[in-house]
Amino acid sequence: MKKKIPILLILMLLCIAALPASADEDHTTTLEFLQGDGVYESGVMVFLKGLKDSVWTHFDLFIADAKALAAIFMIIFFAVKSYEMMVGDKQLEIMPLLRPFGLAMIILWWGVFVKMVAFPTDLVAQQTEEMFNSEQHIVNNLRVKRSELMVAVTNSLYTYQAQTEVAEKESDTWYDEAWNSVTSTVKQGIGTIISPILELKNRLAMGLQLLFTNLLELLGIWILRLAVYVIFMLQIIYSTILIILGPFAVAASILPAFRDSFSTWIARFISVNLYSGIAYLIMYLTGLMQEYALTSEIVKYQELVGEHGMAADMGKITLFAGNGIISFGTVIIVFLIGAICMFTVPSISTWIISTSGISSAASTFGRSSGTVTAAAKKAVVAIL
Repeated sequence: MKKKIPILLILMLLCIAALPASADEDHTTTLEFLQGDGVYESGVMVFLKGLKDSVWTHFDLFIADAKALAAIFMIIFFAVKSYEMMVGDKQLEIMPLLRPFGLAMIILWWGVFVKMVAFPTDLVAQQTEEMFNSEQHIVNNLRVKRSELMVAVTNSLYTYQAQTEVAEKESDTWYDEAWNSVTSTVKQGIGTIISPILELKNRLAMGLQLLFTNLLELLGIWILRLAVYVIFMLQIIYSTILIILGPFAVAASILPAFRDSFSTWIARFISVNLYSGIAYLIMYLTGLMQEYALTSEIVKYQELVGEHGMAADMGKITLFAGNGIISFGTVIIVFLIGAICMFTVPSISTWIISTSGISSAASTFGRSSGTVTAAAKKAVVAIL
């Protein structure tokens, strides 16, 4: 039973690989069905935005507890200040005594305060998202055009393969009838003619090449998508935790011993909220790379099949098919580069707002995800 599972998977993938070569009137619909409606699926991006807005509504989960804690810390603070003035160590200063009241007001208006702090970072994210959306519209159009040209190359290869099969059958028939009546010199000449035909037939076995090409492209695009989704999920998780537990940091900063806890919270919250803006900016820059890679491959495909697919260069197509995949590899490499760049978002955010806690948390997440991935690989190998 275990041996049948890999065979079934291979047959299913071969069927999927052969789908783009079918005569489909709406190629865009087929591509969206196989690989999604864009480099980054719009449904997942909308879900992430909705998730962020949803979880941020729970900012007041511990407000009542933070208020009580702030009241206790204010009593302790004023008791210490009163004792210092009573023994003569400190003079009466009004402004330090007003600080606890200001912090208490922040806890009371916590939702408004969080939105005010997040407003500049949201503005950056909005502007960079507009840049990203405009570039992705171009990239998605090029992606569809490239896929259409890949189908044209595949169709040309299938047609040429069929011609070689017919030539092989005809040569076999003629070869059997005339072989006994020719001299050895003529036999050698016939072998010289027929051998390249048979070799070409073997090289044009397209099923596994299409399978391997589709697997590589799907792997590259999903690695990029996972990197993007992980960064946005980290931003949602970190920001939600900071918002829900932030009132305790404000209350603790009332005491002189934890005076910097509030300013540290603000730095970390701004740094985390910058994830979205920086991520969209990196996605825009990698989108420019994707546009270049897609354009360069489109030019090469057009050279193989002609401007309108009517003048295929069979010599170049045959040489291209001998590479093992129906792709030049540029787009796949760009997808992988984009995934690597996405994981630099936490480090870049600390360049703008210096804080160490976020980077260490991100590195811990990376180590944990590596452990989970290794365990998943072992489980898959055991099942297969």
